[in-house]
Amino acid sequence: MNSNVENLPPHVLRLVYKEVSALAADPPEGIKIYPSEEDITELHTAIEGPEGTPFAGGVFRMRLVLGKDFPAVPPKGYFLTKIFHPNVGHKGEICVNVLKRDWKAELGLRHVLLTIKCLLIHPNPESALNEEAGRLLLEDYAEYESRARLLTEIHAMGGHGGTSGAPQDPNDGPQPKKHAGDPMKRAGPSAAAVPAALGNGANGASTTTSNSNSSSTNNVAGKKKADKKRALRRL
Repeated sequence: MNSNVENLPPHVLRLVYKEVSALAADPPEGIKIYPSEEDITELHTAIEGPEGTPFAGGVFRMRLVLGKDFPAVPPKGYFLTKIFHPNVGHKGEICVNVLKRDWKAELGLRHVLLTIKCLLIHPNPESALNEEAGRLLLEDYAEYESRARLLTEIHAMGGHGGTSGAPQDPNDGPQPKKHAGDPMKRAGPSAAAVPAALGNGANGASTTTSNSNSSSTNNVAGKKKADKKRALRRL
């Protein structure tokens, strides 16, 4: 997404810079702020998964994007770390009222971040972007919790939000490892082909010898036939 720095009026930029600086100096509990010196309209954060939820122990990377009409229009929020949650779409988009109809310019970015963190504690299946997560939350909480915990362990426990910034996919899982240590696969021509090549060579030599013997036999037989014809002519 392109920067909106040039689209925002100077007084709005000053207010945003002031608020982001205050957030970085005194962030909300369980949230880290990573302001960008190059683009103040895109705020990267890391949210710790709240205790007592399937997200506990994970760190979820997220970004807020301020559009050209901010603060009249709410920012857009995206999870960069994959998460199985009713209110987070497959591309990471976040559905929460404060980013829609409940937005007010005076609320500020701190309120938005705290609301999104609370969303991890109290999902809202009634406005689900991930319909499967919303259905499981209502009908089979144990399965919902298991799926959410699994993705947390895979994607959110390897550092600041794991290694994931890709589009969301609840079916993602660990990928099989490549077998780089197999010597039969490391060699240029495969080692398994060497005996085969040797075998082919031996077979080739055997075939050549057989053909040579056959040719000698044919020559002897032909000579005998010629001798017989000459003897018959003499009679």
